[in-house]
Amino acid sequence: MVLGELSGDLRELIANSAACSPYLAGLVHKEAAWIAEAVTNGDAAVQTELTRLRNLPPDHRADGLRQAKRRIALLTAVLDLGGIWPLETVTQTLSDFADLACDLALKDALAVQIKRGKVPGLTEDDLHDAGGLTVLAMGKMGAGELNYSSDIDLICLFDETRFDEADFHNARTGFVRATRAMCATLSDQTGEGYVFRTDLRLRPDPAVTPVCMAMEAAERYYESLGRTWERAAYIKARPCAGDLAAGQKFLKNLRPFVWRRHLDFAAIQDAHDMRLAIRDHKGLGGKMTLEGHNMKLGRGGIREIEFFTQTRQIIAGGRDVALRVRGTVEGLTTLADKEWIGPDVASTLTDHYRHHRLVEHRLQMVNDAQTHSLPKDADGFERLAAMMDTDVASLRAELEERLNEVHSLTEGFFAPDTVDVAAQTHGFDKAVTDRWSSYPAFRSERAGQVFDRIKPALFRKLSQAPKPDEALLALDGFLSGLPAGVQLFSLFEANPQLIDLLVDIVSTSPSLADHLARNSSVFDAVIGGDFFDAWPGVDALEAEASALLAQEPDYETQLDTARRWAKEWHFRIGVHLLRGLVSAEDAGLQYGDLARATLRAIWPLVCAQFEAKHGPQPGRGASVLAMGSMGAGRLNAGSDLDLIVVYDPQDTEHSDGRRPLPSRQYYARLTQAMITALTAQMSQGRLYEVDMRLRPSGSKGPVATSWQSFVSYQSTEAWVWEHLALTRASVVAGAQDLAKDIETFRHSVLAQGGDPRRVVPAVVEMRDRIAAAKQPSGPWDGKIGPGRLQDIELFAQAALLCAQSPASDIQTGLAAAQGLGWLEKPDAALLGEVYRQCWSIQLGGRLLAENTLDLDRVGQGGTKFLLKVLAEADLKVAFSDGIEVVEQALLSQYAKAAEVISSALAMLDDQGVSP
Repeated sequence: MVLGELSGDLRELIANSAACSPYLAGLVHKEAAWIAEAVTNGDAAVQTELTRLRNLPPDHRADGLRQAKRRIALLTAVLDLGGIWPLETVTQTLSDFADLACDLALKDALAVQIKRGKVPGLTEDDLHDAGGLTVLAMGKMGAGELNYSSDIDLICLFDETRFDEADFHNARTGFVRATRAMCATLSDQTGEGYVFRTDLRLRPDPAVTPVCMAMEAAERYYESLGRTWERAAYIKARPCAGDLAAGQKFLKNLRPFVWRRHLDFAAIQDAHDMRLAIRDHKGLGGKMTLEGHNMKLGRGGIREIEFFTQTRQIIAGGRDVALRVRGTVEGLTTLADKEWIGPDVASTLTDHYRHHRLVEHRLQMVNDAQTHSLPKDADGFERLAAMMDTDVASLRAELEERLNEVHSLTEGFFAPDTVDVAAQTHGFDKAVTDRWSSYPAFRSERAGQVFDRIKPALFRKLSQAPKPDEALLALDGFLSGLPAGVQLFSLFEANPQLIDLLVDIVSTSPSLADHLARNSSVFDAVIGGDFFDAWPGVDALEAEASALLAQEPDYETQLDTARRWAKEWHFRIGVHLLRGLVSAEDAGLQYGDLARATLRAIWPLVCAQFEAKHGPQPGRGASVLAMGSMGAGRLNAGSDLDLIVVYDPQDTEHSDGRRPLPSRQYYARLTQAMITALTAQMSQGRLYEVDMRLRPSGSKGPVATSWQSFVSYQSTEAWVWEHLALTRASVVAGAQDLAKDIETFRHSVLAQGGDPRRVVPAVVEMRDRIAAAKQPSGPWDGKIGPGRLQDIELFAQAALLCAQSPASDIQTGLAAAQGLGWLEKPDAALLGEVYRQCWSIQLGGRLLAENTLDLDRVGQGGTKFLLKVLAEADLKVAFSDGIEVVEQALLSQYAKAAEVISSALAMLDDQGVSP
């Protein structure tokens, strides 16, 4: 053994490495001169060796690769055992070498096929990207975590679009031959050794498919037949050889298969089943003993940490792209950063993972065997302890502690303790529960199995409701509307706290429960980490929505994503109101913020889609003017959006695009495109209903209004009610320059001040017409009727107009009425109080029911919620008072408010409505 002029420490390191491993001793014997120099600068030695390989002629490549394997294996082992290189450097070096070996072996093999004319249309000029053939590295190689004596798992695919249909079969045959030759170069054992054992069995249906497949065929397989374990495998997948760009494109196309749009807690059961199947197949079940224990697949082993990490990534990676990382340690870190696991769990599992991998490497270094099993005898443990720089007793104690802690941390995630059935304390109607099996949500056997596991916890929560049987019927209505159950039931099993929320919702808000049954994916947001954080505000919402939509590949997907996003936030507002985390006043503002943010994020997408066909917006462009409640920034759970689109073509007569349009037609169709984007029923439902009847032309005429027409109409033709509407108008999206002009003009119209002699009679007439046209449906109709929401708003808007105020909120309008002398301070306070109560009824009522509020249908839970909201709005009521008493209190409030408004208007009439 020749080790040159090495110092004592380095010489001793190499000698000790050889002494503990027959395999390493053989490598040192063959590569003594090389290792003596390489060990002094490992990084440089590796790069020099990789460069040497690239420069070898093809007919010397096979032996060159084997020699390089010997050298890389020896160098990484010595630097690993000496503690000079950390685990990540060792595994990345092995992975980098595997990448280059695959690429060189593939291109050499393909060159032979091209020279023989076996791949139609390809020449040697196509070797730079292997003619569209790509090699995907899977598993540890894909993650840059290759272990010391690892097989390499590969999937070989080719881009069939590069070939004419008539040449497809010949091209595939040539690629299959090249793939087999590549594998032979890497895995055949010769006098020089071998490079890597290769495994191609991770490809789709390997028993019947060729070793190299067309990408389109692979995509079809995954779309229709792909299983959870294959999704998990693709977390680590990356192109490592051949056409890297084609490989990246394939992985991008596969994202919907790997990364589901919704939280996928059903994957937990799949992963658990895989773990148990592996244990049964390998005979690794039962009580753990260290002798012969499998550090990879056994209890507390590497695979448990990997499954724990990958399953969490699969669950949430569809929603959060930050979780789409390949490395196990990187995955644990990101999961902790995103609060899917605790930082202490991530730190502990990371430490155990690194230690497990070091043990695995030393086991494999002994004889270059693909083994993960601990020694079965004392001599083996003595050797391993020496390689780990410890004694046998300490090694055994540490291994037992680490293996047990890994198992404890991961097993609870995969197999949580079941709830004691004895917890059920209420006897529920069996006729109701028996019919559940006939619902669509239970059509699969697996859904029934998962539901059976969560049923005890569900019944326990139901039994704690004020009226358990009423709560059961509410849950029954929810379950009957569910189109599928596996994902939702799995989510409940993994997050039992959601069962409490579900029962609260179905027991309180039939409307919210109906929405939840149709859109159960909104539960994703509840466990997303920030569901109960403070309200972010309209600007932050717009930024989040815009960033999310920018990730989508096409317009239709963007619109569907916008619907999913908006529904989650809409659901959040409702839940916060339901649980008393926000007041009705705050919830109204939040619904308004959400609508504004959604419209701001959608409008640029609509414009871009339209402009791609018809050219940029002529002139200064268009702005979207919100009216009514939307303009005032206060909506309820079921509000329509009152909108006007104002455009300014200036002197431009036509757009400039592939299909130009006259300016008037351009903006009319652009407006219609916006309406469609908001109202179209898509797979995720619709965003909002839109009402355009407040535009100058009403329900007739063009849907978009030119700036010149808008100014002219408001200045010379507008009715009093249209100027009243301007008190609640605001621009929410579109061209900023035009938006400023619209707002300046609105202020100028209002600043001119409405003449009370014209405004007051018009308000009186409008009150009479409204009263004649619509009657309130009862005391729980907070909107229509004298002294209620619409009546108070009309009076306050009149005061704002006459006071020349640009403000849009009703409380400011009531203060203006007091300032004008229309109201005394107590009367203004009364109207403000009744307005808050009407708003609370309107907001709470729309959360409980989509249409007319029926207390019999909402039940006891809904009624208590409504009374709580009213109490917060200063109506002195309690559930114990009885509904009749509460209704009389409401009618009394309405009557007082109506009398205040009528008296004020009559006083103004008696005074000749002079200013």
